[in-house]
Amino acid sequence: MASLASKDYDLHGRTDSYRVATVPSQFDDNKTVDGKPKTRRKAPSSISTKYSHAENLDELKQDPYLDYHKVPLDELYQRFGTHPGTGLTHAKARENLERDGPNTLTPPITTPEWIKFAKQIFGGFSVLLWCGALLCFLAHTAETSTTEDPNDDYFYLGVVLVAVVIITGIFSYYQQAKSSAIVDSFRNLVPQFAVVIRQGESLTLRAEDLTLGDIVELKFGDRIPADLRIIESHSFKVDNSSLTGESEPQSRTPEFTHDDPLETKNFAFSSTHAVEGTAKGVVIACGDNTVMGRIAGLASSLDSRPTPIAREIIRFVNLVNITAIIIGLLLFIIALMMGCYWLDAIIFMIGFLVAAVPEGLLATVTVCLTLTAKRMASKNCLVKNLEAVETLGSTSIICSDKTGTLTQNRMTVAHMWFDNQIIEADTTEDQSGVQYDRSSPGFRALARIATLCNRAEFKAGQDGVPILKKEVNGDASESALLKCMTLALGDVMSIRRRNRKVCEIPFNSTNKYQVSIHETEDPSDSRHSRYLLVMKGAPERVLDRCSTIFIGGKEKVLDEEMREAFNNAYLELGGLGERVLGFCDMLLPLDRFPKNFLFDVDEPNFPLSGMRFVGLMSMIDPPRAAVPDAVAKCRSAGIKVIMVTGDHPITAKAIAKSVGIISEGNETVEDISQRLNIPISEVNPKDASAAVVHGSELLDLPPEVLDEILRYHKEIVFARTSPQQKLTIVEGCQRIGGVVAVTGDGVNDSPALKKGDIGVAMGISGSDVSKEAADMILLDDNFASIVTGIEEGRLVFDNLKKSITYTLSSNVPQLLPFIAFIMLSIPLPIGAIAILCIDLGTDMVSINIYCF
Repeated sequence: MASLASKDYDLHGRTDSYRVATVPSQFDDNKTVDGKPKTRRKAPSSISTKYSHAENLDELKQDPYLDYHKVPLDELYQRFGTHPGTGLTHAKARENLERDGPNTLTPPITTPEWIKFAKQIFGGFSVLLWCGALLCFLAHTAETSTTEDPNDDYFYLGVVLVAVVIITGIFSYYQQAKSSAIVDSFRNLVPQFAVVIRQGESLTLRAEDLTLGDIVELKFGDRIPADLRIIESHSFKVDNSSLTGESEPQSRTPEFTHDDPLETKNFAFSSTHAVEGTAKGVVIACGDNTVMGRIAGLASSLDSRPTPIAREIIRFVNLVNITAIIIGLLLFIIALMMGCYWLDAIIFMIGFLVAAVPEGLLATVTVCLTLTAKRMASKNCLVKNLEAVETLGSTSIICSDKTGTLTQNRMTVAHMWFDNQIIEADTTEDQSGVQYDRSSPGFRALARIATLCNRAEFKAGQDGVPILKKEVNGDASESALLKCMTLALGDVMSIRRRNRKVCEIPFNSTNKYQVSIHETEDPSDSRHSRYLLVMKGAPERVLDRCSTIFIGGKEKVLDEEMREAFNNAYLELGGLGERVLGFCDMLLPLDRFPKNFLFDVDEPNFPLSGMRFVGLMSMIDPPRAAVPDAVAKCRSAGIKVIMVTGDHPITAKAIAKSVGIISEGNETVEDISQRLNIPISEVNPKDASAAVVHGSELLDLPPEVLDEILRYHKEIVFARTSPQQKLTIVEGCQRIGGVVAVTGDGVNDSPALKKGDIGVAMGISGSDVSKEAADMILLDDNFASIVTGIEEGRLVFDNLKKSITYTLSSNVPQLLPFIAFIMLSIPLPIGAIAILCIDLGTDMVSINIYCF
């Protein structure tokens, strides 16, 4: 997108990739939750009050809270009155809990049930019927007071009108309540626990009982219970994908590494997961004041605009109501001018209003949407809001998250380079894809290193689970290697047992490699019982420590020709958006490293150079099998699919091409620049049908420029985006007239899910916050299910148009007798009560048979 900055769009890139916007308190004293007064939890005055009300990250940087990653640990402990060894005292913990409240998110504001019921009773066409009933009761009162033998027809008509309104209102409310009940039962009610040190004791507490200053112990597999400052760590990594969209685990250490608290490595954030190692941290933010809490607050503070069908129904109701009132009043005046008794004129006007209003229409719409929602539920689409069914059918733009939505959210070995050739691995979910030769010496050597230089292990109790779906203790890359080697070699744990590990240098960001040494009995070595050193890491770092390369079963000198072959393979795999690792090994000489040799990893007493380079492996989070077809169907239906992700632009572009979001033959400005061999600044961005936009470019982008990008490019990928930027993209799509569906599964997707015309969350991998913000939940996490929803939504819209046409055409014959009565004095063949019976009986039954 460099050319976009230099040509028409005038962008100003910035380097801070992630910015989490915060919002004012979502609860005022006069607002309610579940119908009860609710005041937002009081924050500590010295810490979080300003923090929870700040408008953006620049404001937050002035807050004392944000120096918690910079201050010395002793000062941090003093601020919170805690100790790294003994933690808080029980008295101090109780005091903090009473002051700050539990470590939970404030529930979102919900509409009380009586208000929902009142909207059904007094909304839409019901207003006219209530007016008609009121006029009937007034007419009955007037006749009773002026005549000795009053007729009760007016009273009965008023009662019937009230009964019609209440019955249809109860029916509509019941259908909405059933959908809400399904969603309430779907919520995850499993409590979260955390290991906390208090008063020198290690306790297991519910996460909601944590408070500021608590010392929390973490291990791989744990969910981070609050925002923490890391004070101790051992190879500790966290999965931040639910917050940032990055599928690659991030290391966490006690060291301060960045001024931005969202980028520094000594913070671990609530709702993320530990995937490797152990750590200890001090709680610095709880509940609404965590990063996740602020994003949830941003989502709950947004007002969703009415759905397309709601806007059309409101417009139609208003048109019918106003027209009926005007014509009814005119006919009332005409009746009086022609000498009709005023009570008869009122009854005539009431009959006209009853005949003009399609009483059964709103109930019919509810029935149509409910039946469709039931069909969609059987196809793994859970609809929270009935109107979302039709909205999905009206969708013109889909803004989709990548990780977990378009992809499988699991790192998988995609390619291998050995024997000077790139081999494609099988990344399909059912392992029905590419097969490769697993008997070659090059692969066996590569597989041995990937198996031994790997700390990942399968969790216990998964005997009947397919290998690719097994849960693993370890980071994403090592998990991918473990599963790949298990598929290729079988029981890798037995291989590790036969090659016992004697020492290890863990991976760190300085060396960028991992080394382990193993006892081995190599049948090809006549002396046996030698030590094998294996290494994996950043390819360029690994290659620098090698002097030979293993090609075609032979060890060759690593000359310039082979280095060039390595560079070409490395660039090709990196250009596919894959994470590439290099592998090398060395058999240590028996005379220098005899059996029971004591290896020292602090000051290595073994060689870390002169090794044998074996090959490369590259990993990627592969796309779901059904996504390319689903994207193609969306495009053929006139729907633009936009990828919005927090991942790296190269990775995002590669996935977009593999699923068809960027179709074959369509070029970005970078592609045009490379093809024409000209600087990017000389390429007209409007010549590119596809675009990959970096999130940093959106920070200072004027709305009208973003609108131009959305209009002029048919295929768009937004990478390295923050939650606030995802929200900006959705608003831009709505500004250009699109009906926007937003898909996602992480906390970072929730503001956009709430802002979109319809939000679609993932039921399996989705966070609780994203499910709460969404209108629809995909129970199978499959993007392709959205296509099913679109087809159903368009069918509903078509049926509703036919229903309205039928309803209006059936009302015309009911109006003619009243007009003939007043104009030609022809006796009325049908009364208002009979018209109500026709509308609520014959019409509704006929319409539903016609629709279904």
